[in-house]
Amino acid sequence: MVLAELSARYGDIWGAWFGALILAALIYLGLATLLNALQRRAHAETPHRAYFRSLLAILARSNRLILALLALLIAAHATGALLPWWRWLDAHVWFALVAVQAALWLDAACLSFLSIAKAGTRASPVTTLLLSYLLRTVIWIVAMLAVLDNLGVNITTLVASLGIGGVAVALAVQTILSDLFASIAIGLDKPFEPGDFIVFGSVAGSIEHIGLKTTRIRSLGGEQIVCSNTELLKQTIQNYKRMEQRRVVFTLHLPYGVPADTLAALPGDVQAQIMAQPDTRHDRAHIARLGDWALELEAVYYVLSADYNQYMDIQQAINLGILKALEARGIVLTPMERTVRLRRDPLARPAS
Repeated sequence: MVLAELSARYGDIWGAWFGALILAALIYLGLATLLNALQRRAHAETPHRAYFRSLLAILARSNRLILALLALLIAAHATGALLPWWRWLDAHVWFALVAVQAALWLDAACLSFLSIAKAGTRASPVTTLLLSYLLRTVIWIVAMLAVLDNLGVNITTLVASLGIGGVAVALAVQTILSDLFASIAIGLDKPFEPGDFIVFGSVAGSIEHIGLKTTRIRSLGGEQIVCSNTELLKQTIQNYKRMEQRRVVFTLHLPYGVPADTLAALPGDVQAQIMAQPDTRHDRAHIARLGDWALELEAVYYVLSADYNQYMDIQQAINLGILKALEARGIVLTPMERTVRLRRDPLARPAS
């Protein structure tokens, strides 16, 4: 009688386990087949759509061991096969496996989408690296806390301790952290990039390197200037590399005595010299002011290029053309002179 009961009991257990193993194998094969099909589909679409590359990277982080354990738990639950500590496994292991697999997928998605953003927006590698570290750290900390909370660990004290420790560390290294976040802001907003010529305050030079804490600038004098990222963003920065056109204003001082008819024709001569140069757009030329010592002819034009050397070549050609036009009209430019006359005060007493 006892042997019959034991045989019946263990026969049922082994039968349930045999069915559970077969069902787990079928579930695992189904999941693996589905993942392989999705990977083949994503691989076929990758050359045409960049986001399928992200899907391929996410699917590649599917842990086969976790999938096998999940398939075994599903099969055991469906067939009624009892496992040791079944209630504990049913209450906690499910959640832990799903949380770890979700963290793996989110980690891969973070890396993949940041690489796409870097390629599409030409983001700084430093910024991309910092963001990936921060996001991935947050993902794994949240997953770890969720698993501990599911296991019954009181995480309130742990979170409070992490918060207090984080505040203490932030206060200790606030200067470094401010420079790190300034580096992220530079990488995302891109007010300047390596190779750009910028001017801020009394500094003018080309950006050589944007680091985690400092930015290195090569000045016109040849020396290297190292500036904190935080202090750099506090400045008003002029980026000449992104200048699409250059507005130029110059003034000619003409001597008094030039006939009015000749003066009226001079703005046209200046305009002709400006329009004769390539990559320029004339704006205006006028006898603007009657100065104390000379007549002032003011001209404004645009150079349709950011190249400073090209601007100087154009301005030189315009100046030479204006001198020739003035010579043709018989106008001689003379330097401004000021005559100072000294007169003795008759009421002043002679020095002893």
